Amino acid sequence: MPELQRLRPDHAPALLAFERENRAYFAASVPDRGDDYFTHFDALHAERLAEQAEGVCHFHLLVDPEGEILGRFNLVDVEDGAADLGFRMAEKATKRGLATTAVRRLCTLAATEYGLTALHASAALDNTASRTVLTRTGFAPTGEEVWLSDRPGLRYVLDIARRS
Repeated sequence: MPELQRLRPDHAPALLAFERENRAYFAASVPDRGDDYFTHFDALHAERLAEQAEGVCHFHLLVDPEGEILGRFNLVDVEDGAADLGFRMAEKATKRGLATTAVRRLCTLAATEYGLTALHASAALDNTASRTVLTRTGFAPTGEEVWLSDRPGLRYVLDIARRS
């Protein structure tokens, strides 16, 4: 069974492979990271680890028993008991309920380990899979419309205290 792991330095090679292998798939539903992300991956990975050490972000990977990364699940911009959730799954790992399970686990970690009381997320209107994961895990649309690159989307919120 895949395990949700906190981002570590030794994840770098598998994470870069995950991002490269799924870049075109991701670009169909979420904003592309751009070429600079891949060119400067090592420095960006170090920056993410520093942000995590400071407590302003919490990065997680869904890793299979062989060490292959199946998904990313991040809590970013931690402030005043809240954070923004972002996630992406490898194409080959979709439609198995893994994202829903990982988001539920991350919501528990957000409350018990990180002391958060609310999570926010955004999903493009045409990203049915992400919107489904959000609603299945208790997120509710706020009615606020957002733009994700060139795609219209909706903002979601989860009151973790109420969920528990």
